[in-house]
Amino acid sequence: MRQHLRARLAGRDDVDGRESGAVTAELAVTLPAVILLLAFLLAAGAAGITQLRLEEAARAGARALARGETEGEVQGIVQRIGGEEASVHVGSDGDWFSVTATARAGGAVGPLIPWDLSATAIARQEVPGK
Repeated sequence: MRQHLRARLAGRDDVDGRESGAVTAELAVTLPAVILLLAFLLAAGAAGITQLRLEEAARAGARALARGETEGEVQGIVQRIGGEEASVHVGSDGDWFSVTATARAGGAVGPLIPWDLSATAIARQEVPGK
């Protein structure tokens, strides 16, 4: 009895060793969940970065079309900014041009999760001298 009381006052609950592996067991149970959470956070971060790259690529492509660049040059611009795996769709409606850049989420976990990301930008044709 005194040994238990002294152990409690000293901040130790496990006097006779019955709980000696509890922390290891708890870690073994929670570690897979922590790893899954970390993998999801990394995948979400990679998807966010890919989305930002696609948005910038679509904007740059739309600006290039508005200046009079060819579709081949626009495709090169979009793939240089958005990544080699980015696909490009170019459209026009009168004086307005649209560029849509599409790609899968990148990163180490990206190929495992089929997140198709896209961004569209629209620009009006620039008229020289105005």
